[in-house]
Amino acid sequence: DAVKQVIDMGCWSEQETYSKQPTTTEPSGWFARTIADDGHEFEVLFNGESQGILHWALIGQHNIENAIMAIAAARHVGVAPGHAIEALAQFSPPKRRLELLDTVNGVAVYDDFAHHPTAIATTLQGLRAKVGVDANGAGKIIVVLEPRSNTMKSGVHKDTLANSMALADVAYLYQADNIGWDINASMTNAPIPVTVYHSIEDIITNVANTAQAGDTVVIMSNGGFNGIHQKIIKALA
Repeated sequence: DAVKQVIDMGCWSEQETYSKQPTTTEPSGWFARTIADDGHEFEVLFNGESQGILHWALIGQHNIENAIMAIAAARHVGVAPGHAIEALAQFSPPKRRLELLDTVNGVAVYDDFAHHPTAIATTLQGLRAKVGVDANGAGKIIVVLEPRSNTMKSGVHKDTLANSMALADVAYLYQADNIGWDINASMTNAPIPVTVYHSIEDIITNVANTAQAGDTVVIMSNGGFNGIHQKIIKALA
């Protein structure tokens, strides 16, 4: 709504629109029709006409939207959408964007640069669609999170952090000395079990003792997290 208000004040550039929901009347603009629930495959449509199907290595709604924006921008300077789709199919995911580090004894360990609740929620949405849950209760998503960005450390997101992890099964959060708010107090009504730790070693021990084959551990921090990634992998081994 805010963007629309700004544009209504006067826009002298060419405009194209993207919609998360297809129009039922006359279709206009860009739309992505999801084929795979986790977002690794989807059809690209423009003004109601299919431009092709993208099958790529990334997952998540946020990456679908990034792809559509890239295709739209490329088309604007003369790159046919079909060519853009072919190029994106070869795109290698950047480091630390839900990067699979290793699979140890059936436990997948991911590194993700998520640094605010919106990014956390969209990442977990894609991961949940990819992982699913099997009938035996395996397939748990275990979040290991360090609130490290400036806005996280200052408490800007303290009221929205808990709900952003709703699609995980359990979360282990690190309360570093430089965090100026009580994480435990903000997790009172969390939708999943959350444990707050003051020791990274305790997190590693708990993950190693509770993770089972079929589970996924996603480590979320925009910093080095004291090397916890390789320490968890070693402990799982």
